Amino acid sequence: MTLPRYPAYKDSGLAWLGKIPEHWSVNAAKRGIAVLTDFTANGSFASLAENVEYQSSGYARLIRMTDLRQNLETDGIWIDEKAYRYLEKSSLVGGELLMASVGSVGLIYLMPHVDYKASLAPNMYLLKTNNSLQSKFLYWVLLSKGGQGQILQVATTTAQPKLNKDNVRSIVVAFPNIREQIQIARFLDHETARIDALIEEQLRLIELLKEKRQAVISLAVTKGLDSTVPMKDSGVEWLGEVPVHWSISPLKFLVDEKVAGPYGASLTKAMYTNSGYRVYGQQQVISDDFSIGDYYISEEKFNEMQRYTVFPGDVLVSVMGTIGRVSVVPAEVEVGIINPRLVRYKFCQSKITPEFVKILLMSLRYQSRLREESQGSTMEGLNMVILGDLPLVLPPQGVQHTVVNFVKNYDCDFNALVDQATSAAELLKERRSALIFAAVTGKIDVRGWQLPASAQARELTQEAV
Repeated sequence: MTLPRYPAYKDSGLAWLGKIPEHWSVNAAKRGIAVLTDFTANGSFASLAENVEYQSSGYARLIRMTDLRQNLETDGIWIDEKAYRYLEKSSLVGGELLMASVGSVGLIYLMPHVDYKASLAPNMYLLKTNNSLQSKFLYWVLLSKGGQGQILQVATTTAQPKLNKDNVRSIVVAFPNIREQIQIARFLDHETARIDALIEEQLRLIELLKEKRQAVISLAVTKGLDSTVPMKDSGVEWLGEVPVHWSISPLKFLVDEKVAGPYGASLTKAMYTNSGYRVYGQQQVISDDFSIGDYYISEEKFNEMQRYTVFPGDVLVSVMGTIGRVSVVPAEVEVGIINPRLVRYKFCQSKITPEFVKILLMSLRYQSRLREESQGSTMEGLNMVILGDLPLVLPPQGVQHTVVNFVKNYDCDFNALVDQATSAAELLKERRSALIFAAVTGKIDVRGWQLPASAQARELTQEAV
């Protein structure tokens, strides 16, 4: 889509804004803001504490930034009628501009119209515009890279990212007339929705590719690559059938060495140093990248913990928190030990190869089984008894190598497709950002743009409803 430029431009006087259409003006946002308020505008902290009590259900809902992030699909926090009336200065009816004032500054939302009473939660600002500034246009201005740049510039000058009301009022806005503002907002509503749909397609494609990969690899590692091979009952209900020439063995009979990570106070974060010997944990196993991380122990501590040392070819399994993740220690690994969240296995390579173990344990059937077997009331966990009793499918060595090579080749193609879809999504995001900035700063002229007929019909239908 190619859009024209305005016939004539003038210098805005701001480097980041550049030239603007000749008939536009540059002003602080306060020119168009009629109301700028927040939760604390209703009273002192003591008075708020006395009059507002949070509830799991009630007369009105307090709208938080976290609720808006999730399209108000959270359970939310509610207040009674007394609190709602006390918070009248920050009540919401829909259409208000809401922005984070502390922490996640730069997040901007338009309050949707809801079928219940609502009020603003703390750490947010509520903006209403006057007749010189359309709220949807201001929404797009604040979301643009120019608006975000201004917000983040003032917010990051403090240790805790924070905006005060003067920061908001001083944000620079290029003002077209109100009719153009409405047209620009309509244009961006339509075009960004179209781009968002394309981005969603790419993200969905990535998820479908991941699902297909899991299914293909799970089938290969538990059933083999030859669909014509006769099958037999594995004797394990959740595994089902396996090829007739494969066997089943508990994991504990396939290992030469097994070590659980240091227990209790024998290794704590207080013992970590800035250099020395590496401490490997879930960060490396989950990412399957042993080059990352910055936890170390001294030589003296390392000498105490020799039994936890990792060696190339060891299989590491996460047993606490994010359980069941598996990685094989690479040949070039730095000398180090495992932390308490991992267990280390040295498999008998004449029976089963480490890479095959990794692929097997990370397959759908095994991941599901490990989740079921995990223990712990406050945190999911595995132990060496559970893992030791886990039945592993055991193909002949030649088949194991064939499956490992198949997965490596499959992953090369898979990664290329994921990279392609990821790049497409990133390019669309960049295009979206550039389009918003161009529209709200007058770099493109959308006055002649018309909503496609199909979209017009949808709008009319929605208005009728």
